[in-house]
Amino acid sequence: MKNSIKVERARHNMTQADLAEAIGVSRQSINAIEKGKYVPSAVLALKIAAYFKLKVEDVFSLEDSDY
Repeated sequence: MKNSIKVERARHNMTQADLAEAIGVSRQSINAIEKGKYVPSAVLALKIAAYFKLKVEDVFSLEDSDY
């Protein structure tokens, strides 16, 4: 799964720690999601998208290998 969290953080001038604190997870969780090492739960994906005022599909997308 691909995501644009790093891009959105940059647009909002935020660190991983800032985003983590805002949505109630660890900085390590944000780091792992950004690197594609961890697939977030539906609830966490929705929280991240909502924080940036985007649709989940605007932040997360499937790769060919995910099908």
